[in-house]
Amino acid sequence: MRTLICGSIAFDNIMVFQGRFKEHILPEQIHILNVAFLVPDLRREFGGCAGNIGYNLKLLGGEPLVMATVGDDAGTYVERLDALGLARDHVRGVPGTLTAQAFITTDLDDNQITAFHPGAMNHSHLNHVAPGLDAGLAIVAPDGREGMVQHVRELAAAGIPFVFDPGQGLPMFSGAELLEMIGLASYLAVNDYEGKLIEEKTGRDLASLAGMVQALVITRGAAGSVILAGGKRHEIPAVKAERVVDPTGCGDAYRAGLLYGIGAGWDWPKTGRLASLMGSIKVASRGGQNHRSTRGELDARYRQAFGAPLWG
Repeated sequence: MRTLICGSIAFDNIMVFQGRFKEHILPEQIHILNVAFLVPDLRREFGGCAGNIGYNLKLLGGEPLVMATVGDDAGTYVERLDALGLARDHVRGVPGTLTAQAFITTDLDDNQITAFHPGAMNHSHLNHVAPGLDAGLAIVAPDGREGMVQHVRELAAAGIPFVFDPGQGLPMFSGAELLEMIGLASYLAVNDYEGKLIEEKTGRDLASLAGMVQALVITRGAAGSVILAGGKRHEIPAVKAERVVDPTGCGDAYRAGLLYGIGAGWDWPKTGRLASLMGSIKVASRGGQNHRSTRGELDARYRQAFGAPLWG
């Protein structure tokens, strides 16, 4: 099944400060803050929610259609999409902009200071869900505010079932806007913190919100995840990772597993277990798109974790 993935494409610039922020930031002088950190370690990773979800869904053998906006500096990312065999018919270049990018500095205590430049992402509304996409499923992941609202409405109008995944975009929306978008969605996916925030903004508890969609998925990191669907609560265990290296992109990997299971018509326990497995594989690698797994390897890992075959 072709799956439309509406969301961001971004570069993640990750720097490591070989010290501790607390030793350089003086609380009593915070009003005249002026500090510089030497960062000898710097790497640039391919990221963004749409890019990460598309990458993981492709690993699973799915057919992702990435819909995103990029800037004048996107050449290397476009080349990567081609090399991965990811269709980019709906990846639109916006002249005079830079591709969205995060600048993340981490210290030795794993504290982070992050700056995010949305760039071309702010123009995501230039892409439209038009007839002829031939997509049977979709996801609206964090992107430009106007684009997210537009894509939710267009998918609903087109009758394409979709996951609404507001993620870090949640603060951009009022409670009324969130209720509208949830009401149009087929599925809602949040992490536990986002779940509390969405309750606060909408004035509705998660059980009530679950009644508005076919399924509400709540991820809880190492504590696993919960799927509320059809009046039932499915507890999905976390899969033990080979090692814990970097959580960046784990939520996107989980969502790719979710999309694959929904598209394949699997029940919620199996769909959730595959999603959990994808998150555990990702966390063992740095960056959102550096892990590798064949379908055979995925089946072996799934059998090991759950005692049943993944495929067939």
